[in-house]
Amino acid sequence: MAIRIHLQETETELFCSSKWWGDPDLPADMEYPTVEVTDEDGTYPYPLTFLCQIDCEDIAPLDPEGRLPYQGMFYVFAAIDEYLDYDAPYHNGLGQWDRKMVVVKYTKAINFETFRSAILVDDEDQPLTQKALKMTFEACEDNADGTRLLGVPFFEEVLQEMPEHQNFLQIDSDTAGLRFYDGGMLNLLYNKADWEAGKWKLVKGYLSSC
Repeated sequence: MAIRIHLQETETELFCSSKWWGDPDLPADMEYPTVEVTDEDGTYPYPLTFLCQIDCEDIAPLDPEGRLPYQGMFYVFAAIDEYLDYDAPYHNGLGQWDRKMVVVKYTKAINFETFRSAILVDDEDQPLTQKALKMTFEACEDNADGTRLLGVPFFEEVLQEMPEHQNFLQIDSDTAGLRFYDGGMLNLLYNKADWEAGKWKLVKGYLSSC
């Protein structure tokens, strides 16, 4: 079984909780990921968009096989500004993305006292992030469409192109304002050996569309 992700607006403080958008609540020694870009202004680090953080205890009851850790926090970042209708100094189209364009981080333990929110602001100190949405989870079919963890990619071309990989996160078009072409999906995948070894930083992104 896979794990469906549902999103809902909330006024509840989501610090160190599972959430989509908002600001990541990071350990003190974890840096916010950036990608190096070059344009007419030169070469500089550009922050990846924070998609979500997932408290592993929230999904543990839906993963009896232990495919993911039962404790700690996952953080997901990706270069998706263009698919939120923002100006972006890069373009990531259909097919496999450069590995630097998708980042998954993981910490084994959550500490409310030492974690801090990494808040991005513009030149006028205005927040750059969208309002955080509460994440809830339920079991679903392995090949279901929509945004979910685990299972297999909905589009068969993904596994045809990357047959030795396993699906970590599938992000559907229209999820919280995203638009991947005409009904597209972004899959975050791992080589099976890296998955089994817990090498979460070795994620790959693959964008497909109908």
